[in-house]
Amino acid sequence: MGPHPAVAAIRLAVRRTLAELAAEAGVSPSEPVRAPRTAPPAQAAPLPALATTATVPGTLIGNARRHPSGLPRTPAAPGSPLVLVAVSGGADSMALATATAFEAPKLGLRVGAVTVDHGLQDGSAERAEQVAVRLRELGLDPVEAVAVHVGREGGPENAAREARYAALDSAAERHGALAVLLGHTRDDQAETVLLGLARGSGARSLAGMPAQKGRYRRPLLELDRAATRQACTAQSIPVWDDPHNADPAYTRSRVRHEVLPVLEKHLGGGVVEALARTARLFRDDADALDQWAALAEQDLRGPDGALDVGKLSELPPAVRRRVLRRAALRAGCPAGDLFARHLETVDSLVTGWRGQGPLHLPGGVEAVRRCGTLVFRRQGD
Repeated sequence: MGPHPAVAAIRLAVRRTLAELAAEAGVSPSEPVRAPRTAPPAQAAPLPALATTATVPGTLIGNARRHPSGLPRTPAAPGSPLVLVAVSGGADSMALATATAFEAPKLGLRVGAVTVDHGLQDGSAERAEQVAVRLRELGLDPVEAVAVHVGREGGPENAAREARYAALDSAAERHGALAVLLGHTRDDQAETVLLGLARGSGARSLAGMPAQKGRYRRPLLELDRAATRQACTAQSIPVWDDPHNADPAYTRSRVRHEVLPVLEKHLGGGVVEALARTARLFRDDADALDQWAALAEQDLRGPDGALDVGKLSELPPAVRRRVLRRAALRAGCPAGDLFARHLETVDSLVTGWRGQGPLHLPGGVEAVRRCGTLVFRRQGD
């Protein structure tokens, strides 16, 4: 009898991502090795704080011993390329970690994990360590529980995200990881598109989260959130539901529990799938426009980095603003603080200039028009 359909779907999605990574690293799939007959594996100690759906079977999985499916797993050889999984303890990331532990050894990859303690709730350090213990019992190695300091810049959600990614980047560098897998699902993608739409963002924001960006991969973007919970239940994998995900103080939580249900009710089912499809279409368009802007910038940027205003004015607005964004980022504008309204104002220096002075942008950058060129520079330079 095969695995539960949700388990099979998640494993397939993970297998595709891992196969791409193994090919990029030049790794050959591991030959199947029959595990020797040994005494039954030790029973795992219960973790009541995490067990929300079922008790945990006394089996170890992934790199080393045995998966909940009952199939033995042979570890990848020491020194094999390492893939890290970012795990919060929720159903999405636990389903991802479990599937990765099952699939990676067959492709000659090692699997580790990082769980981040944001320090925003009582008992968060203990909970992060519990998640780490559970992951080690699943056979992932190395596993780290990393505490971070969450600032206030950009709001609590953005600050937590920045701290989390900084911790993941640091762990990936420290361990020489080939990639970091994230458990975002199709539901997360739909929420991201709605947030971008509400904020009046451009096509790149409406394109949502990419399946791949740098070292980060999102294998589950084509699967819904319900599938990850079903997979955890089917395998008796304990999960932890973060109360922040249901807290209306957070914008994403309101979108998840208030906005999307209303849209589903009044527009009919399939809103999440439609929004995710919209993200894919916007991403194709945005990628094409970004390529056009990169080529155009090479043609109109002088040796000193100044942009030719005459050539800029001939570009379609969508391409021109992308060129302006690239130049602003190069000068030092933080990507997360540079919004469409900033670029519209800078664009006026090209299309509606009346002698106005420098425009101040985030990160202490200013844009100024002089002698037929547009210059981005640090204030005071």
